Amino acid sequence: MNPAPATAAIPGYQIGTWKADPVHSGIAFSVRQLGFSKVPGRFTGYDITIVTAEDPLGSSATATIDLASIDTGNDRRDKHLRSAAYFETEKYPTMNYRSTGIRRTGNGWVIDGELTFHGVTRQVPMAVEVNGFGPGPDGGRRAGFSAIAQINRREFGIDIVMDGVCGMVAERVSISLEIEAVLQQ
Repeated sequence: MNPAPATAAIPGYQIGTWKADPVHSGIAFSVRQLGFSKVPGRFTGYDITIVTAEDPLGSSATATIDLASIDTGNDRRDKHLRSAAYFETEKYPTMNYRSTGIRRTGNGWVIDGELTFHGVTRQVPMAVEVNGFGPGPDGGRRAGFSAIAQINRREFGIDIVMDGVCGMVAERVSISLEIEAVLQQ
């Protein structure tokens, strides 16, 4: 008995090249602070391309995130995060992700890929939910994706010491993406 093709699990699946619509997409993160609260933030500048192949397992994704576009809702904190003490955005202006493979897991998908951040490249898998494919309000085609990942900031050379105290900011950073992508012609 042959298994059902992977596309059968994705209603309306369509092959093509898709670009994230910045008006209907977002990249957010959160990190624990002081061990009991989470500080949220987002990046407002990014370029995300998703290529859906005939076999979904052959699809790919790339992302370039403008680190200077960080927005935590606090201008002073954002300036500090852009500084040489953290992101060093003058030296490392972007964070880049490139998929290296896609695999099925139970009811979902995982994109394996390489994240380059702060001059360091590490493997970072992302759990992905394919939300669907369909017509957009402009007559074009749209696709929706949700993804989550976690990184360890220390693995990317981000060591945070505040007022001589380590551990005020957790090592693990949660990242979430909500992407509405537009099919390119």
